[in-house]
Amino acid sequence: MRERQRWQDWVNLILGAWLFFSPWILQYATGGPGTWNSYIFGIGVALFAALALFVPRRWEEWTNFAIGIWLIISPFVLRFESRTAVWNVIILGLAVSLFALWAMSTPRTSAPRPA
Repeated sequence: MRERQRWQDWVNLILGAWLFFSPWILQYATGGPGTWNSYIFGIGVALFAALALFVPRRWEEWTNFAIGIWLIISPFVLRFESRTAVWNVIILGLAVSLFALWAMSTPRTSAPRPA
């Protein structure tokens, strides 16, 4: 039987894509730590969300939760130059970690077999 996909994983996939492209869209692609943090962890969030969708394991959710926590504290650790980058990454970190926790608390159910 096939397991149903959690909608929270789809949301995290979209948030990961946004995080990756946001330096260009929000115009803070300066090559500084905020830019690289967005690129690296945007790929990470999207990758682990995609894994959670297609090869569901609990560790993918925990990994996205950890990335979300890093995103929340990273502007202070890496000293981002752009306020836009700071707020973007903090908000995305909150969202990614909350959706990962929510997905972990939602049991996967078996999808009905097609007739």
